[in-house]
Amino acid sequence: MSKDTIANIITSIRNADMNKKKTVRIPSTNIIENIVKILLREGFIENMRKHQEDKNFFFWKGPYRNGLNLKRISQPGLRIYSNYQRIPRILGGMGIVILSTSRGIMTDREARLEGIGGEILCYIW
Repeated sequence: MSKDTIANIITSIRNADMNKKKTVRIPSTNIIENIVKILLREGFIENMRKHQEDKNFFFWKGPYRNGLNLKRISQPGLRIYSNYQRIPRILGGMGIVILSTSRGIMTDREARLEGIGGEILCYIW
């Protein structure tokens, strides 16, 4: 297991989607919790809950999507930053960009509305 926890959860979600798994178990950190909340709010996953016995893990049910694509952009060795005017649009606005800003983890639409940029964590479409 590598030290890049965001890449680990992206790989777990991608593998579960390819294998048509209904549940995924991932370790829980603050940044992962915020990313999962965004995925839930945007409709990429159906349900999310913390495991009762071991509070360090999430379980969630994901819908069967053909071709759910996730791509890690900023990596520990190469950080990618963008101001709010240059945040890329994924598929003309159909996908989302998840950013880490000074006001927390948010989508590209929220960052443009608030007029702040940040580190581009991943693309989802």
